[in-house]
Amino acid sequence: MRVVEIREPGGPEVLTPASRDVPQPGLGEVRIRVAHAGVNRPDALQRAGLYNPPPGASDLPGLEAAGEVSAIGAGVTDWSVGDKVCALLPGGGYAEEVVTPAAHCLPVPDGMSLKQAACLPETFFTVWSNVFDRGDLQAGERFLVHGGTSGIGTTAIQLAHVMGARVFATAGSDEKCRACTDLGAERAINYRSEDFVEVLKGEGGANLILDMVGGDYLPRNVKALADEGRLVQIAFLEGPKVELNFAQVMMRRLTITGSTLRPQSDQAKAGIARALRHRVWPLLDSGRIAPVMDLEFPLEEAAAAHARMESSAHIGKIVLRI
Repeated sequence: MRVVEIREPGGPEVLTPASRDVPQPGLGEVRIRVAHAGVNRPDALQRAGLYNPPPGASDLPGLEAAGEVSAIGAGVTDWSVGDKVCALLPGGGYAEEVVTPAAHCLPVPDGMSLKQAACLPETFFTVWSNVFDRGDLQAGERFLVHGGTSGIGTTAIQLAHVMGARVFATAGSDEKCRACTDLGAERAINYRSEDFVEVLKGEGGANLILDMVGGDYLPRNVKALADEGRLVQIAFLEGPKVELNFAQVMMRRLTITGSTLRPQSDQAKAGIARALRHRVWPLLDSGRIAPVMDLEFPLEEAAAAHARMESSAHIGKIVLRI
Protein backbone atom coordinates (compact mmCIF):
# COMPACT_ATOMS: atom_id res chain seq x y z
CA MET A 1 0.00 0.00 0.00
CA ARG A 2 1.03 3.63 -0.49
CA VAL A 3 2.08 5.50 2.65
CA VAL A 4 3.94 8.63 3.69
CA GLU A 5 6.82 8.05 6.11
CA ILE A 6 8.89 10.36 8.29
CA ARG A 7 12.36 9.87 6.79
CA GLU A 8 14.07 11.53 9.73
CA PRO A 9 13.16 14.24 12.25
CA GLY A 10 12.86 17.61 10.55
CA GLY A 11 10.67 19.98 8.57
CA PRO A 12 7.84 19.14 6.16
CA GLU A 13 10.34 18.02 3.52
CA VAL A 14 11.15 14.83 5.50
CA LEU A 15 7.68 13.43 4.73
CA THR A 16 8.41 10.83 2.04
CA PRO A 17 6.08 8.65 -0.09
CA ALA A 18 6.83 4.95 0.34
CA SER A 19 5.29 1.47 0.13
CA ARG A 20 4.48 -0.89 3.02
CA ASP A 21 2.61 -4.11 3.67
CA VAL A 22 -1.09 -3.82 4.48
CA PRO A 23 -1.59 -4.13 8.28
CA GLN A 24 -3.78 -6.88 9.72
CA PRO A 25 -6.36 -6.20 12.46
CA GLY A 26 -5.85 -7.93 15.80
CA LEU A 27 -8.27 -8.71 18.61
CA GLY A 28 -10.89 -5.99 18.90
CA GLU A 29 -9.54 -4.05 15.91
CA VAL A 30 -10.79 -3.09 12.46
CA ARG A 31 -8.90 -2.18 9.32
CA ILE A 32 -10.08 0.86 7.39
CA ARG A 33 -9.53 1.55 3.69
CA VAL A 34 -8.74 5.24 4.05
CA ALA A 35 -10.49 7.77 1.83
CA HIS A 36 -9.26 10.88 3.65
CA ALA A 37 -6.96 11.51 6.62
CA GLY A 38 -6.93 14.58 8.82
CA VAL A 39 -3.77 16.63 9.34
CA ASN A 40 -3.14 17.82 12.90
CA ARG A 41 -0.51 19.63 14.95
CA PRO A 42 0.58 16.41 16.70
CA ASP A 43 1.53 15.04 13.26
CA ALA A 44 3.95 17.93 12.83
CA LEU A 45 5.35 17.42 16.32
CA GLN A 46 5.92 13.73 15.56
CA ARG A 47 7.58 14.67 12.27
CA ALA A 48 9.91 17.02 14.16
CA GLY A 49 10.86 14.26 16.61
CA LEU A 50 9.01 15.85 19.54
CA TYR A 51 6.01 13.50 19.94
CA ASN A 52 6.88 9.81 19.79
CA PRO A 53 4.15 7.22 19.07
CA PRO A 54 3.03 5.16 22.06
CA PRO A 55 4.31 1.56 22.33
CA GLY A 56 2.83 -0.68 19.64
CA ALA A 57 1.51 2.16 17.47
CA SER A 58 2.45 2.67 13.84
CA ASP A 59 5.39 4.99 13.25
CA LEU A 60 3.49 6.58 10.36
CA PRO A 61 1.83 9.94 11.13
CA GLY A 62 -1.92 10.39 11.08
CA LEU A 63 -4.29 10.32 14.06
CA GLU A 64 -7.69 10.38 12.32
CA ALA A 65 -9.21 9.07 9.11
CA ALA A 66 -12.47 8.20 7.38
CA GLY A 67 -13.22 5.41 4.95
CA GLU A 68 -14.71 1.91 4.72
CA VAL A 69 -14.08 -1.02 7.02
CA SER A 70 -12.03 -3.49 4.94
CA ALA A 71 -11.40 -6.21 7.56
CA ILE A 72 -12.39 -6.99 11.14
CA GLY A 73 -10.42 -8.71 13.87
CA ALA A 74 -11.56 -11.32 16.35
CA GLY A 75 -14.18 -10.19 18.83
CA VAL A 76 -15.51 -7.26 16.75
CA THR A 77 -19.32 -7.25 16.60
CA ASP A 78 -20.25 -3.57 16.18
CA TRP A 79 -18.86 -3.14 12.66
CA SER A 80 -18.94 -5.07 9.39
CA VAL A 81 -16.85 -4.97 6.24
CA GLY A 82 -18.14 -2.14 4.05
CA ASP A 83 -19.34 0.10 6.89
CA LYS A 84 -18.42 3.75 6.44
CA VAL A 85 -16.67 5.07 9.55
CA CYS A 86 -14.44 7.78 10.88
CA ALA A 87 -11.95 6.86 13.56
CA LEU A 88 -9.41 8.04 16.07
CA LEU A 89 -6.11 6.32 15.27
CA PRO A 90 -3.05 5.44 17.37
CA GLY A 91 -1.05 6.44 14.26
CA GLY A 92 -0.74 5.31 10.67
CA GLY A 93 -3.36 7.49 8.99
CA TYR A 94 -1.10 8.65 6.15
CA ALA A 95 -1.68 5.36 4.32
CA GLU A 96 -4.19 3.53 2.12
CA GLU A 97 -5.10 1.14 4.96
CA VAL A 98 -4.93 1.61 8.75
CA VAL A 99 -5.76 -0.48 11.82
CA THR A 100 -7.43 0.91 14.94
CA PRO A 101 -9.51 -0.35 17.90
CA ALA A 102 -13.11 -0.91 16.81
CA ALA A 103 -14.28 1.03 19.88
CA HIS A 104 -12.57 4.17 18.54
CA CYS A 105 -14.69 4.20 15.38
CA LEU A 106 -17.82 6.28 14.89
CA PRO A 107 -20.37 6.26 12.06
CA VAL A 108 -20.12 8.90 9.35
CA PRO A 109 -22.80 11.47 10.28
CA ASP A 110 -25.89 11.71 8.12
CA GLY A 111 -25.32 13.57 4.85
CA MET A 112 -21.62 14.07 5.53
CA SER A 113 -18.86 13.18 3.07
CA LEU A 114 -15.88 11.04 4.02
CA LYS A 115 -13.73 14.11 3.47
CA GLN A 116 -15.68 16.00 6.14
CA ALA A 117 -15.85 13.00 8.47
CA ALA A 118 -12.06 12.64 8.41
CA CYS A 119 -11.91 16.01 10.23
CA LEU A 120 -13.98 14.92 13.20
CA PRO A 121 -12.22 12.40 15.47
CA GLU A 122 -9.02 14.09 16.69
CA THR A 123 -10.61 17.47 17.32
CA PHE A 124 -13.94 16.27 18.70
CA PHE A 125 -12.32 13.71 21.02
CA THR A 126 -9.95 16.44 22.24
CA VAL A 127 -12.56 19.16 22.68
CA TRP A 128 -15.17 16.97 24.35
CA SER A 129 -12.76 15.40 26.83
CA ASN A 130 -11.08 18.69 27.77
CA VAL A 131 -13.85 21.28 27.58
CA PHE A 132 -16.80 19.25 28.84
CA ASP A 133 -15.30 16.37 30.83
CA ARG A 134 -12.17 17.90 32.35
CA GLY A 135 -13.26 21.55 32.13
CA ASP A 136 -16.93 20.93 33.05
CA LEU A 137 -18.23 23.80 30.90
CA GLN A 138 -21.81 24.72 31.79
CA ALA A 139 -24.49 26.67 29.95
CA GLY A 140 -24.21 30.39 30.63
CA GLU A 141 -20.52 30.29 31.53
CA ARG A 142 -17.93 32.46 29.79
CA PHE A 143 -15.59 30.28 27.71
CA LEU A 144 -12.40 31.49 26.03
CA VAL A 145 -10.64 29.39 23.39
CA HIS A 146 -7.32 30.45 21.92
CA GLY A 147 -6.56 29.72 18.27
CA GLY A 148 -10.19 30.11 17.34
CA THR A 149 -9.75 29.23 13.66
CA SER A 150 -7.69 26.09 14.22
CA GLY A 151 -9.36 22.70 13.96
CA ILE A 152 -9.63 22.61 17.75
CA GLY A 153 -10.85 26.21 17.88
CA THR A 154 -13.59 25.91 15.26
CA THR A 155 -14.83 22.74 16.97
CA ALA A 156 -14.73 24.23 20.46
CA ILE A 157 -16.57 27.40 19.41
CA GLN A 158 -19.42 25.45 17.83
CA LEU A 159 -19.82 22.90 20.61
CA ALA A 160 -19.63 25.46 23.42
CA HIS A 161 -22.10 27.74 21.64
CA VAL A 162 -24.65 25.00 20.98
CA MET A 163 -24.34 23.88 24.61
CA GLY A 164 -25.34 27.35 25.77
CA ALA A 165 -22.02 28.90 26.84
CA ARG A 166 -20.94 32.46 26.09
CA VAL A 167 -18.00 31.98 23.73
CA PHE A 168 -14.94 34.19 23.29
CA ALA A 169 -12.06 33.39 20.95
CA THR A 170 -8.68 34.77 19.94
CA ALA A 171 -7.38 34.86 16.38
CA GLY A 172 -4.65 36.61 14.43
CA SER A 173 -6.52 38.66 11.82
CA ASP A 174 -9.81 40.44 11.28
CA GLU A 175 -10.77 37.78 8.71
CA LYS A 176 -10.16 35.01 11.23
CA CYS A 177 -12.08 36.92 13.88
CA ARG A 178 -15.09 37.13 11.54
CA ALA A 179 -14.86 33.38 11.01
CA CYS A 180 -15.02 32.89 14.80
CA THR A 181 -18.13 35.04 15.21
CA ASP A 182 -19.77 33.33 12.23
CA LEU A 183 -19.34 30.03 14.10
CA GLY A 184 -20.99 31.32 17.26
CA ALA A 185 -18.40 33.29 19.22
CA GLU A 186 -19.95 36.27 21.00
CA ARG A 187 -16.66 38.15 20.75
CA ALA A 188 -13.52 37.44 18.73
CA ILE A 189 -10.31 39.11 19.88
CA ASN A 190 -7.56 39.95 17.41
CA TYR A 191 -4.51 39.21 19.56
CA ARG A 192 -2.34 41.44 17.35
CA SER A 193 -4.28 44.55 18.30
CA GLU A 194 -6.22 43.70 21.49
CA ASP A 195 -5.44 42.24 24.91
CA PHE A 196 -7.62 39.23 25.67
CA VAL A 197 -6.96 39.70 29.39
CA GLU A 198 -8.57 43.14 29.41
CA VAL A 199 -11.49 41.99 27.24
CA LEU A 200 -12.29 39.05 29.52
CA LYS A 201 -11.79 41.03 32.73
CA GLY A 202 -14.32 43.51 31.35
CA GLU A 203 -16.82 40.65 31.11
CA GLY A 204 -16.16 39.40 34.63
CA GLY A 205 -13.44 36.95 33.69
CA ALA A 206 -13.51 33.61 31.91
CA ASN A 207 -14.99 30.65 33.76
CA LEU A 208 -13.05 28.29 31.48
CA ILE A 209 -10.10 28.78 29.12
CA LEU A 210 -8.89 26.21 26.59
CA ASP A 211 -5.29 26.97 25.60
CA MET A 212 -2.82 25.37 23.22
CA VAL A 213 -0.37 28.30 23.08
CA GLY A 214 1.40 28.12 26.43
CA GLY A 215 4.47 30.29 26.97
CA ASP A 216 3.61 33.77 28.21
CA TYR A 217 -0.09 33.02 27.70
CA LEU A 218 -0.05 30.97 30.93
CA PRO A 219 0.20 33.87 33.41
CA ARG A 220 -2.07 35.97 31.20
CA ASN A 221 -4.67 33.19 31.23
CA VAL A 222 -4.57 33.16 35.03
CA LYS A 223 -5.23 36.92 35.04
CA ALA A 224 -8.13 36.47 32.58
CA LEU A 225 -9.91 33.85 34.69
CA ALA A 226 -12.83 34.64 36.96
CA ASP A 227 -12.61 33.53 40.58
CA GLU A 228 -12.92 29.72 40.71
CA GLY A 229 -12.16 29.62 36.98
CA ARG A 230 -10.54 26.69 35.20
CA LEU A 231 -7.65 26.63 32.74
CA VAL A 232 -7.27 23.54 30.55
CA GLN A 233 -3.93 23.24 28.72
CA ILE A 234 -3.73 20.93 25.69
CA ALA A 235 -0.53 22.03 23.91
CA PHE A 236 2.44 24.40 24.14
CA LEU A 237 3.07 26.07 20.77
CA GLU A 238 5.10 28.76 22.57
CA GLY A 239 6.77 26.46 25.09
CA PRO A 240 5.84 24.64 28.34
CA LYS A 241 7.98 26.55 30.85
CA VAL A 242 7.07 29.86 32.43
CA GLU A 243 7.22 31.69 35.77
CA LEU A 244 3.83 31.73 37.45
CA ASN A 245 2.67 33.29 40.74
CA PHE A 246 0.62 30.55 42.38
CA ALA A 247 -0.64 32.91 45.07
CA GLN A 248 -3.32 33.98 42.58
CA VAL A 249 -4.28 30.35 42.02
CA MET A 250 -4.74 29.85 45.76
CA MET A 251 -6.42 33.14 46.64
CA ARG A 252 -8.89 32.97 43.74
CA ARG A 253 -9.43 29.19 43.94
CA LEU A 254 -8.39 28.56 40.35
CA THR A 255 -7.93 25.17 38.73
CA ILE A 256 -5.13 24.47 36.25
CA THR A 257 -5.31 21.14 34.47
CA GLY A 258 -4.67 19.63 31.06
CA SER A 259 -4.26 16.48 29.03
CA THR A 260 -2.97 14.95 25.83
CA LEU A 261 -5.10 12.46 23.96
CA ARG A 262 -2.70 10.03 22.30
CA PRO A 263 -1.10 8.48 25.43
CA GLN A 264 -4.46 7.72 27.07
CA SER A 265 -5.61 4.12 27.33
CA ASP A 266 -7.77 2.43 24.71
CA GLN A 267 -10.49 2.17 27.36
CA ALA A 268 -10.40 5.91 28.06
CA LYS A 269 -10.67 6.73 24.35
CA ALA A 270 -13.53 4.25 23.97
CA GLY A 271 -15.34 6.08 26.75
CA ILE A 272 -14.92 9.39 24.94
CA ALA A 273 -16.23 7.78 21.73
CA ARG A 274 -19.37 6.60 23.55
CA ALA A 275 -19.98 10.08 24.95
CA LEU A 276 -19.54 11.65 21.53
CA ARG A 277 -21.95 9.22 19.90
CA HIS A 278 -24.58 9.97 22.54
CA ARG A 279 -24.12 13.72 23.02
CA VAL A 280 -22.47 15.13 19.88
CA TRP A 281 -23.22 12.89 16.89
CA PRO A 282 -26.96 13.86 16.92
CA LEU A 283 -25.82 17.49 16.49
CA LEU A 284 -23.70 16.49 13.48
CA ASP A 285 -26.50 14.32 12.04
CA SER A 286 -28.90 17.26 12.22
CA GLY A 287 -26.41 19.75 10.75
CA ARG A 288 -26.43 22.00 13.82
CA ILE A 289 -22.64 21.79 13.86
CA ALA A 290 -20.17 20.76 11.12
CA PRO A 291 -16.43 20.64 10.55
CA VAL A 292 -14.83 23.74 9.05
CA MET A 293 -12.72 22.79 6.03
CA ASP A 294 -9.58 24.46 4.77
CA LEU A 295 -7.65 22.75 1.93
CA GLU A 296 -7.27 19.20 0.61
CA PHE A 297 -3.95 17.75 -0.57
CA PRO A 298 -3.13 14.41 -2.23
CA LEU A 299 -1.33 11.94 0.04
CA GLU A 300 1.92 12.44 -1.87
CA GLU A 301 1.78 16.17 -1.07
CA ALA A 302 1.68 15.69 2.70
CA ALA A 303 4.70 17.99 3.00
CA ALA A 304 2.71 20.85 1.44
CA ALA A 305 -0.17 20.12 3.82
CA HIS A 306 2.18 20.39 6.80
CA ALA A 307 3.69 23.62 5.46
CA ARG A 308 0.18 25.04 5.13
CA MET A 309 -0.70 24.08 8.71
CA GLU A 310 2.52 25.45 10.18
CA SER A 311 2.06 28.75 8.33
CA SER A 312 -1.13 29.27 10.40
CA ALA A 313 -2.80 30.64 7.27
CA HIS A 314 -5.51 27.98 7.39
CA ILE A 315 -9.03 28.31 8.78
CA GLY A 316 -10.34 24.93 9.93
CA LYS A 317 -9.11 21.48 9.03
CA ILE A 318 -6.62 20.35 6.38
CA VAL A 319 -7.06 16.86 4.93
CA LEU A 320 -5.13 14.40 2.78
CA ARG A 321 -6.94 12.65 -0.07
CA ILE A 322 -5.82 9.01 -0.11
